[in-house]
Amino acid sequence: MRENHVLLFFVVFLVGLLYITGPGEPPYEPIDKLTGVPEEIQDILQKSCFDCHSSQTNLQWYDKIFPFSNVVYGHISQGKRAMDFSKWEEWDTNQQNAKLFYSVNKILAKEMPLSSYQWFHLEKKITEHEISLFKSYLLRRTIPSSSDTNQKEKIQQGELSRGEANQRIKEVRSTANQIAYPADYRNWTVISMSDRFDNGTIRIIYGNEKAVEAIRKQTTNPWPEGTILAKAAWKQQVNEDGSISMGEFVQVEFMFKDAHKYKYTAGWGWARWKGPQLKPYGETTAFVMECMNCHKPQKESDYVFTKPFDLK
Repeated sequence: MRENHVLLFFVVFLVGLLYITGPGEPPYEPIDKLTGVPEEIQDILQKSCFDCHSSQTNLQWYDKIFPFSNVVYGHISQGKRAMDFSKWEEWDTNQQNAKLFYSVNKILAKEMPLSSYQWFHLEKKITEHEISLFKSYLLRRTIPSSSDTNQKEKIQQGELSRGEANQRIKEVRSTANQIAYPADYRNWTVISMSDRFDNGTIRIIYGNEKAVEAIRKQTTNPWPEGTILAKAAWKQQVNEDGSISMGEFVQVEFMFKDAHKYKYTAGWGWARWKGPQLKPYGETTAFVMECMNCHKPQKESDYVFTKPFDLK
């Protein structure tokens, strides 16, 4: 009986300690309208994002009940570290676009709002209509006007006949880290596509046979040896009827999986060729550090951002 009392005291002590040391209730500080953001988009952000990604946190009575409150407060604290719309006016236009692009892709990936948060906050769920509004707004915000005739002129100047293109491919130089240009990537399987709303590009991600096999077997974390991923980017072109199509070729980036050969660069060989001229990116091998730093947040996903299509 005495042992039960000791155990009960110990449990009560731990619960009390958790209550005292848990994250504090976040203060409510309303923020002004986000400059340059239309009311319909502001409403979406305010409804589904502001609670965890701004100082304008509207807590329900049940959010404040211990121990559930610790979970909610923890989500809010982590959310604000990742994205804080209260700092909107501190960001320049490119940063604002990048933050919005990041947000909508988290929504499209069904990572936000958090499923565990939506269980008790059903009203926070974002509808397909709202997602469509969000994407349309970002396109208007980042894509140049269709009246920009300079874009078409640049595209026309960069056009090559098939023969000229094939000859140019033969002349493409290897990167500073001695990776040769894999010209046949255009014949690989398309494993994903993405829009970069922040810089107005359309991206197609290709995978070689080893990558496709891994996707079908669902063994992509880590990706198997011999995997090669290619991400080609084109400028988004606004046509006269308002539709979007591929414009000028921007670049193609590659990741080559070889844990032994590239053991000092996270097991991946990194390479990039820019523009219609396919100029190797980086004057020295130090350029790979830029690639790795960009992909570092995806360490838990084997440094890969791409969420491939279901190829089963």
